[in-house]
Amino acid sequence: MIKTEIRDNIAYIILDNGENKQNIEFAVKLLEALDEVEKNSDATALVITSSDEKNWSQGVDLNFIMSRFASKDFQSIKDFLNKMNEVFKKILSYPIPVIAEITGHAFGNGALLACACDFRFMKNDKGFFCFPEVDVKIPFLPSMVEYAKKAVGFKVLQDMLLTGKRLTARQAEEYGILKSFDDLQSLKNGVFEFAKGMNKGRNIYKELKLRMYKDVLKSFEEDKNYIENLLIYYP
Repeated sequence: MIKTEIRDNIAYIILDNGENKQNIEFAVKLLEALDEVEKNSDATALVITSSDEKNWSQGVDLNFIMSRFASKDFQSIKDFLNKMNEVFKKILSYPIPVIAEITGHAFGNGALLACACDFRFMKNDKGFFCFPEVDVKIPFLPSMVEYAKKAVGFKVLQDMLLTGKRLTARQAEEYGILKSFDDLQSLKNGVFEFAKGMNKGRNIYKELKLRMYKDVLKSFEEDKNYIENLLIYYP
């Protein structure tokens, strides 16, 4: 489901499950991969990529969520949401640059995963970046609004979230969300070159992020009530 590699001191977390839909197993394995990379003192940057040229991450595994609702296994849903919040919080306070190498579709929680990263790069020949929550009837948690805003900006987020519109990489670049590349190889080359230039001290890098994202990190506390009461679906 998720692999890790080191290439010339650049760490790669490779989402390796096709559409890379997010469920409890995905959350646990991604957190383990983040912990593994963080412990590697030789890693100077982290790239989160996908082995699928069509998909980076299609977001929440709706089959997982709906099947747990149907079986009244509410604790599994809460565990998933809490574990994904651990993932997002870790990325937001990670001590090395975290770069989303978006190889294809980034929908919903997939786009949010990219937003939590420090930098976003995406190929333009295939894939959309969007928040379809208004159509799948699952609202953002408070923290999601905050780290989406830090990546997208409020005005653009308002438009994307309330319409569910899909953006190409080039359109997203025009909004300042990410940098686009024509194809997969130019994306990979561009990300590698950028990552190689981001060899920063871990202590100062983490402290800057903690101060810059202070209000974002506080917003995770507000999530707890929404998760505990499963205020996540509005049919």
